[in-house]
Amino acid sequence: MTQALYRAHPWHGITVGEEAPDLVYSFIEILPTDVIKYEIHKPSGHIFVDRPLTFSSQCPTLYGFIPQTYAAERVAEIAEKATGDKVKGDGDPIDICVLTERPITRGGMLMKARPIGGIRMIDKGEADDKLIAVLHNDGLFGQYRDIKDCPEQFINRLKHYFLTYKDLPGSEKKNVYIAGVYGAEEAKAVIRAGIADYRNHYSKEYAAFQKINSEHS
Repeated sequence: MTQALYRAHPWHGITVGEEAPDLVYSFIEILPTDVIKYEIHKPSGHIFVDRPLTFSSQCPTLYGFIPQTYAAERVAEIAEKATGDKVKGDGDPIDICVLTERPITRGGMLMKARPIGGIRMIDKGEADDKLIAVLHNDGLFGQYRDIKDCPEQFINRLKHYFLTYKDLPGSEKKNVYIAGVYGAEEAKAVIRAGIADYRNHYSKEYAAFQKINSEHS
């Protein structure tokens, strides 16, 4: 009855997916056509208007996060090993960019995606990975299995977007850099780490989710 009466929280109330990390649920916050930076309002689960984008830069893909993941110690450890820098997790769900052939005209929706790689971004000393995935069974991109299948120019567009979308006129250079691009296996390792970090830091929320699911299974 609880599930029928109330909408699940997109971060805490939706599973990462039974086939994770090979296939994961992704909650989409931003569309390629959006000129507003939307993000999840963590307390309520509603889509929140963060800010208008200052310049014409727009995300080249659908953009959102993987439910029941969290960037903390384990995610940071992967970034540290790769970069040699001391970093910490950014304290958010794992971000994900999803490629799809057909235009999707509304955000705030859930979809199943296959991770094919990721961009390792470090933002002010925090691991802020941007995973890259394809919509499950997509007619065009569904054949991609690894980042090497994706055109380099498209990856460069993503890198440019994430390096510049926070810029403001006259602002000082942000302490943000991209430490590399990685393939599907590394992306899956980041997802596993994000799941473990979530269950460690949000054990009560995860236990409540499991209880509700068991009662209605």
